[in-house]
Amino acid sequence: MYEYKVIQIREKLIGGKMSPDKVEDVLNKYAAEGWQVKAITAADVKGRVGPGGVEGLLVTFERPRR
Repeated sequence: MYEYKVIQIREKLIGGKMSPDKVEDVLNKYAAEGWQVKAITAADVKGRVGPGGVEGLLVTFERPRR
């Protein structure tokens, strides 16, 4: 049995560029908790301000159910 977690990674400012360092930090944080990346998908992620979206990533993690 496995469990899954899906997170959004995006820059805080609308129109900001995705930082490889930020993505690496997030991946390492979840890896330390036993999560393994299952998929990474580019997506328009809804921003908190206005109707537009910003470019971001949806990351799906998997780990054996504890």
